[in-house]
Amino acid sequence: MGRLRTRGALSLAAVGLLLGGTGVAPALAVEPMPAPSVPVETPVAPPPNGKVPVEPVDVRKEEYWLDDYGVRDAWKSATGKGVKIAVIDTGVDGSHQDLRGAVGEGTDVSSVGRGNGQEGLGAEPEHGTLVASLAAGRGHGSENPDGPGGTRGIIGVAPEAEILPVSLWVGSEHPGARDIDEQIPDAVRWAVDHGANVINMSLGSNATGWPPAWDSAFAYAEEKGVLVVAAAGNRGSGLNQVGAPATIPGVLSVGGVDRSRTASWDSSSQGISIAVAGPSEEMVGAIPGGGYARWSGTSATVPLVAGTAALIKQKHPDLTAAGIAQRIVDTAHDAGAQGKDPLYGYGILDVRAAVEDDVRISDTNPLGSVRQWIAQNRPPSQTPTPSSSPTPPAPDTRQVTGEATPPVAQAPLNETGALPVVVLVSFGVIVAGLTVAAVLHIRRLSR
Repeated sequence: MGRLRTRGALSLAAVGLLLGGTGVAPALAVEPMPAPSVPVETPVAPPPNGKVPVEPVDVRKEEYWLDDYGVRDAWKSATGKGVKIAVIDTGVDGSHQDLRGAVGEGTDVSSVGRGNGQEGLGAEPEHGTLVASLAAGRGHGSENPDGPGGTRGIIGVAPEAEILPVSLWVGSEHPGARDIDEQIPDAVRWAVDHGANVINMSLGSNATGWPPAWDSAFAYAEEKGVLVVAAAGNRGSGLNQVGAPATIPGVLSVGGVDRSRTASWDSSSQGISIAVAGPSEEMVGAIPGGGYARWSGTSATVPLVAGTAALIKQKHPDLTAAGIAQRIVDTAHDAGAQGKDPLYGYGILDVRAAVEDDVRISDTNPLGSVRQWIAQNRPPSQTPTPSSSPTPPAPDTRQVTGEATPPVAQAPLNETGALPVVVLVSFGVIVAGLTVAAVLHIRRLSR
């Protein structure tokens, strides 16, 4: 994610929508500044003789969160089978050896990518593949005796979940790309309509507000019980506070911690909307073309939480977004200031506990409700309709239940014929008065 000179509270098109990793690529803006992202130029291990080996290193050993955050233990109860995670990002390479069979139906909402959502777009075309691999990578090679998937390569938190790739164009200019304010709501609606149970948004902005055009799409996801997980952003890219879409009520905003479980300075931010924190430093992931890369940032944390949500959905299929979110926040380990705080939210992610522990599900969503927020904060003129064109007002078809009272007729003023007489008498009185006054005045002058 990156900081832009031009800021705006209502339009992310004005301030730019940015990706949640840290590294070196520029970001889209009216006046862009360097926005670091993913250092894909440097693989996990340098390839010998200038050729990329089949297995650069054993990247599975680099995934410290599988043991440290209870992922392997959670696989005893669920692996994400039957659950769909929509990855709204820069496109996902479904041909990567660790994602084969994991990527299902997709789409492009930018108007410049492939219709299946599997083409890398924008300034960081590898970003979506990195994200997808941590959510639902399946690894490759021989069958893993200790868990699902193959023994080599990247394995995601929910390795049997299905990825629905939705490609966006963000991070650089493109004359044919649609406005981001149109891409985002269309992406969310498409994901909901095509069966996504969880939506992964490893992107954000430096604006806490969001365009009214986004309202109905996020309200639609809430109505259908689809959990949206979004990145809190990174100070290392210039963002010191959480930006949209992670500020939208009902969205599960994710912060980051380092290997010691301390709030990360460069690879996280802060804000009252942060719900949970997870690992965001010393991360690895898959990149297009069969490679791997080190990276950092809350972009990498979001798919771990989205994958956790997929495990919960498989284990507890009757839960909606609110119930899934409650299991995640209620089982998190409190950190920082006691209770919810702007660095760790409700605490640090515990994948096993979120899936297996007994949690009392209340009727109240701990993340709030975007539908209630819209009703309280948007003027009626700003409330968008789901369609792209304005809907004409409906005709007033209310029935009249009261009996109408007819006006009472009034008699005309001249009904008796006395009007002319009254006028003449009045005129005569006025003339007589003026005559008397004139005579008296003349007599005084004569004296």
